[in-house]
Amino acid sequence: MVGPAAAARRNTRTDRSIVARILVTGADGFIGSHLVERLVRDGHDVRAFVFYNSFSSWGWLDSAPKEIVDGLDVFPGDVRDPNGVRTAMKGCDIVLHLAALIAIPFSYHSPDSYVDTNVKGTLNIVQAARDLDVSRVIVTSTSEVYGTARFVPITEDHPLVGQSPYSATKIGADQIALSFHKAFGTPVVALRPFNTYGPRQSARAVIPTVITQIAAGKRRIRLGALSPTRDFTLVTDTADGFVRAMGCDAAIGEVVNIGSGFEISIGDTAALIAEAMGVEIEIETDEARLRPEKSEVERLFAGTEKAERLFGWSPAHGGREGFKRGLALTAEWFADPSNLSRYKHDVYNI
Repeated sequence: MVGPAAAARRNTRTDRSIVARILVTGADGFIGSHLVERLVRDGHDVRAFVFYNSFSSWGWLDSAPKEIVDGLDVFPGDVRDPNGVRTAMKGCDIVLHLAALIAIPFSYHSPDSYVDTNVKGTLNIVQAARDLDVSRVIVTSTSEVYGTARFVPITEDHPLVGQSPYSATKIGADQIALSFHKAFGTPVVALRPFNTYGPRQSARAVIPTVITQIAAGKRRIRLGALSPTRDFTLVTDTADGFVRAMGCDAAIGEVVNIGSGFEISIGDTAALIAEAMGVEIEIETDEARLRPEKSEVERLFAGTEKAERLFGWSPAHGGREGFKRGLALTAEWFADPSNLSRYKHDVYNI
């Protein structure tokens, strides 16, 4: 069960403005780097767990403002290694676990790596959190665990359906984490973002795919299926969900959706991007970008009442108008030549 030290800390952690020692795994990634910047600016003591590599790259943190980097304790490691995870977690009060393999097409190619990283990596996190008496662990889930919506808006009670190896491993990771709460009292929250987008996102995702092709001068845009709908959430709204959840005792042991409360098809999303960038486009279907028929998630549309009820979260970029504002901000970032040069717009990145 949770130890007395963690219980005492948890009882006082109801105000998200309280400064804490926070470990962020996946800090070098898209959402993680935005979250780290927010936490440092909020005055927290942040240890950034980045994926070890021989190039000494810290991912997106390499391009973070100096005042952000100067405020970080960077820990290169691998969530698949329990010893490294435990070492990184020592002295931390809160753990925000974002490290994962996330590309769905690559999960068809190399599913075993997803089990190792997503399931075993999460097990390493919650096991260390249990042993070290951490006061809060937020694990990052995904809307893909729901599969195609059986009802909308999708609430946290929706059935879980693994339609890809990726989503299956995220279901496994969620259940491992929640089982530690039930079995040992580990203070776990499963935050479930819907289709986060924004600056720095990988071009394996549909919005950067469209933006980078347009920004590179193309007007015939190569995409996969156009009819599926998604609930796109700007990355700063997702980061705000983490910040609010980590200060909410009532969220412990719960699964909580984070989404915009607005669904739109992939085809209509491409049209809005073209409008935001002031161009006209034609869409060309690329067979390589299509998921296997039974693996395609046809509809995602978030119900976010629980997040608002538990910790007062609502999207600053919700609805169609909010989405248009978010797309404009995202397109502006990608159109900067120094940012666009990081992307291979003419290569399909699985």
